[in-house]
Amino acid sequence: MEGIHKRFPGVHALKGTDFSIRSGEVVALLGENGAGKSTLIKMLGGAHTPTEGVIRLDGEAINFDSPHDSREAGVAVIYQEFNLVPGLSARENIFLGREKTRWGRIAHREERQLAGEYLKRIGLQIDPETLCGDLTIAQQQGVEIARALSMEARLVVMDEPSAALSPSEVTQLFAIVRDLQKQGIAVIYISHRLDEIYEICDRVVVLRDGENVGGGKIASLMRHELIELMVGRSLESEFPKRKAVPGKEKLRVEDLNRGRRVRGVSFSVNSGEVVGFAGLVGAGRSETMRALIGADPKDSGRIYVKGREVEINQPREAINHGICLLSEDRKNEGLVLIHSVVENFGLPNLVRFSRKGRVDQKQEREEFAKYVSSLQIKISDPDQEAGNLSGGNQQKIVLAKWLARNSEIIIIDEPTRGIDVGAKYEIYQLINDLAAAGKAVIMVSSELPEILGMSDRIIVMHEGEIRGEISDPQNATQEDILKLAIESKS
Repeated sequence: MEGIHKRFPGVHALKGTDFSIRSGEVVALLGENGAGKSTLIKMLGGAHTPTEGVIRLDGEAINFDSPHDSREAGVAVIYQEFNLVPGLSARENIFLGREKTRWGRIAHREERQLAGEYLKRIGLQIDPETLCGDLTIAQQQGVEIARALSMEARLVVMDEPSAALSPSEVTQLFAIVRDLQKQGIAVIYISHRLDEIYEICDRVVVLRDGENVGGGKIASLMRHELIELMVGRSLESEFPKRKAVPGKEKLRVEDLNRGRRVRGVSFSVNSGEVVGFAGLVGAGRSETMRALIGADPKDSGRIYVKGREVEINQPREAINHGICLLSEDRKNEGLVLIHSVVENFGLPNLVRFSRKGRVDQKQEREEFAKYVSSLQIKISDPDQEAGNLSGGNQQKIVLAKWLARNSEIIIIDEPTRGIDVGAKYEIYQLINDLAAAGKAVIMVSSELPEILGMSDRIIVMHEGEIRGEISDPQNATQEDILKLAIESKS
């Protein structure tokens, strides 16, 4: 890609960007949200065409006027949100739009055999006739990769491929990437997880504000150099330091149960404290938080707020007791994406902003403006749709609405999933500010460096139970957490 420009109304998304990749090479494409990564890969996928510049494949200039052109040229883009039809089988999704036919009918047997071969090539042991809606996220991703192989792709683009995977599934993903590499297939790997970049990629290209600002061989770049390239400034540490001064107990949970997913969970959180919840995917962390706030019905258990037992059977009751949950799925559970950012801010605060059955929009907007300033939320207008914001700014909108509700116990599930390094730092600083203001913060995260870097205490779960607590995270390691997260009771 040479001298690529892309202009949208009012936005110059790419500004003379260059990018190249060789056969059998794995290149990381890094940058903050809004840096131009999505625009670049949508051009490779045929969803956008350059305003200026040339795309060359094997040295020949080529135009991708549609996704069909891109696929025919051997480019496969696996987006973060998969393009699969849940009601169709793995086989049907692999060959969708390119069905094998004989005498005007779909050749099911031939498709089944080929689908099985493609799935086997990437080490995925599933029946090709299984509905994609019944597969795990990792298995669905495997189907996407199998579809790329079926198209004889020479270039595969992976956008945040590990965002929803467990550590063991990430290991399998890396094995697939290395296998593609051995076959001479070029792989563009987009991720905000720098540990992965250092493990799987040969080279890195960094975009900032629509321009290629540097990169090089990954082995020759220090972690802090990469971060500075991405954000355009120096960050003293990935995790801002805070001196913890825990106060009185704000929340206590005793013997919380919900089927096999939450079993006898007991813990407490004090004001001014950040308590991290660690564990593998499926350990019961999110399920514990949902049962705590009444989003899912609990079988039994007692909940105490400021020393007083409270009854919580639905989220409304949790909110009234000052408990809020920033869900790991902020797009589906934290925001109404087609509504404006100010409307999303006002949703849990309508009682305060309403007068005689009508919303006082002036008061709503004035209070929202204060949070836009204090949380440094980047929006073009209060009426901008929430779905058009970056992940970091979406997270800030969700946090703002709960702060306006004066929540005292704040549960943040996967606070930085899909968020770039610069915005991560801002979210971490906000978490520290909440604790410094005397809030009780529970942070659920699959990112072990994040858990270690941000928590005052770490609670580790395994198969619905608490398996241990790490009281001094500064002197603990990822191995300490994993040992508790993996081992079953003796």
